[in-house]
Amino acid sequence: MARVVVDVMLKPEILDPQGQAVQSALARLGVSGVTSVRQGKRFEIEIDGTADTSQLNQMANTLLANTVIEDYTVRVEDA
Repeated sequence: MARVVVDVMLKPEILDPQGQAVQSALARLGVSGVTSVRQGKRFEIEIDGTADTSQLNQMANTLLANTVIEDYTVRVEDA
């Protein structure tokens, strides 16, 4: 069994209004020194057997991420 983690983030050139809202909230809470916040998604998927990297990349590319505006990384963690 393997655990697959897919992290999806907006591409750097895409505005991130949720990240900006978090950054503003942190400033209002008195947290200083935060210069940028980007928000993303994390998927944790458990796979029976061994993980097929090309299949995982296809899954992330076609279903989990909107590749027009998002980048993703896939990593396999042995359970």
